[in-house]
Amino acid sequence: MSRQVRVILGAVLVVVGAIWTLQGLGVIGGSVMTGVTLWAVIGPVVIVLGLVLALGGRRTT
Repeated sequence: MSRQVRVILGAVLVVVGAIWTLQGLGVIGGSVMTGVTLWAVIGPVVIVLGLVLALGGRRTT
């Protein structure tokens, strides 16, 4: 996978993880995920994975 694809995919995962976290916490409404604690836990995990992927893609070897 190219470095640019890793950075883009990582950024998308960070945004999705943030949305899931906010929905799980009940900040963003209008979804079956709203107020469900599971998504408040999964969201930060996805954010961390996205950051690892994006920062790994930026690293030059």
